[in-house]
Amino acid sequence: MSDIHVAERYGRTAGSRRRRVTLAVVTGVAVLIAAVVWVLWAGLFSPTASLESRDLGYRNLPDQTVEVRFEVTTEPGTAVSCALQALNEDFGVVGWKVVELAPSDTRTRQFTQVVRTAEPALTGLIYRCWLT
Repeated sequence: MSDIHVAERYGRTAGSRRRRVTLAVVTGVAVLIAAVVWVLWAGLFSPTASLESRDLGYRNLPDQTVEVRFEVTTEPGTAVSCALQALNEDFGVVGWKVVELAPSDTRTRQFTQVVRTAEPALTGLIYRCWLT
């Protein structure tokens, strides 16, 4: 039996080789197109506004309240909301407040907010801030 007949018996013909090469090229092109689309979507068309927040400190006040001091940095003219939380000694949430910060001409601003608590708090801090 010749090598050609053995190759045909196991499906290794010239036509099957062309199909494998064509499939590999089509798959490669599809992956390349998907990568280019993702780069355009994630990099070029994403919002340019950025947001940074930083805890500056806290102070326990009487009547089960905590004063939270924090700083927010974002592009001027961007509205921001922040969720503040107060934690007890077991790091359980005992107070929560969402504050809306109006747009400003200043890039970095500092704020002080009072958070009511259900029991004495050990600390007060930012949970998360987001663009609104």
